[in-house]
Amino acid sequence: MKYKLLLPLLPLLLFACGNKKKTSETIDDKIEMAPCPTFQADSAMSYIEAQCNFGPRVTGTDAHRNCGDWIVAKFQQFGCQVTEQTMELTAYNGTKLPGRNIIASTDPENPDRILLCAHWDCRPWADHDPNEANHRTPILAANDAASGVAVMLEMARLIQQQPLSYGIDFICFDAEDWGTPAWDEANYPDVQNDWCLGSTYWAEHPHKEGYTARYGVLLDMVGGRGAQFAMESGSIYYAEPVVQKLWHIAAQLGYGQFFPLREGGMIMDDHVAVNQIARIPCIDIIPNVEGAASSFGPTWHTVNDTPENIDPAVLRAVGQSVLQMLHNDQ
Repeated sequence: MKYKLLLPLLPLLLFACGNKKKTSETIDDKIEMAPCPTFQADSAMSYIEAQCNFGPRVTGTDAHRNCGDWIVAKFQQFGCQVTEQTMELTAYNGTKLPGRNIIASTDPENPDRILLCAHWDCRPWADHDPNEANHRTPILAANDAASGVAVMLEMARLIQQQPLSYGIDFICFDAEDWGTPAWDEANYPDVQNDWCLGSTYWAEHPHKEGYTARYGVLLDMVGGRGAQFAMESGSIYYAEPVVQKLWHIAAQLGYGQFFPLREGGMIMDDHVAVNQIARIPCIDIIPNVEGAASSFGPTWHTVNDTPENIDPAVLRAVGQSVLQMLHNDQ
C-alpha cells in the first residue's frame, strides 16, 4: 500500500498511535560514538548522476534493465554477494510488470543481520508537476529514488573498507512508484493497494527462507534540497527505539536541522510490508517539510526531480547518521 501523501492514521494502527509516548524534543544523554568512516557525499552524488544518465528507470524499460545491471555490478565491486528476484507484478490498471528486486549482502553467512532498503524504479508519470502538460511524462527521479540507492552504495563501499561485525542486506525494491496516477484516480479509486509492489513481493517471498534481521532502515527521497526528516509515525509504532537512536545520533553529529526531534505523519511506504508481513521492525527516513506545498519537497513527482536539485549536504547528513548507527550497533 502506497500513496506518497501523509495519510490519516490507518484503522490497524489507531490504538497504538493513540497510546504511544510523545517523542523527545531534547537530547538528555550523550551517545558514545564508535569509530566510523566518513560518508563521502561526492561519491553518493556521482551514483545519483550515473543512475539518471540511464534516463527514467520505469519498471520494464531498457533504462530500467540497464540501470539494474549497473547497480548489481557496483554492489559486487564493493564486495557484496548479489541475489536477484524476478517476478511478474500487476499494476493498478492490470498492466503486467517484469519486476526485479536486487539484494546485495555483506558477510552473507552471518546470521546476525541489519536491513537497509530503498526503491530503485522511477515514477512513470510526473502527475504532480505544476505544468499539466507534463503529467504523463516519466520522471528522472534523482531524489525519488536514486538518492536512496546512492546512499546505500556509498555505505557498501565504506563497509568493504571497514567491515562490521554483522551482515548487511541492501535491498533495492522495484515497482514502488507504479501507484495510480492522480489523473486516473476516478477510474481506479483504490489507491491503497497499488504502490510498493516489489517490497510486498519480497516480504511475502524473502530471498532466504526464514530471513530475519535486527531492524531495517528505509531510505526514501534522502537528497532533496531543504529536506527535513521528521519521525514518521508508523516507524515510531513499529520500531521506536531505532527511531530515537538514529534521530539522536543525527542531532549529536550536528545534523539536527535535517532530523528535527518531532513526529511527522504516517506514510504508506516500502517499510509497511517489511513491518507487517516480514515482521522486521523497520523505520522510514522520508521528508516531512513543514509549510511546503508538498511535504516531500517541490520536486516530488515532477520533471524537476533532477540531479541539479540534490543537496550533497542532505546526502551527507543521512549517510553519516545511518553509518554511525551501524557502527555503534556492533
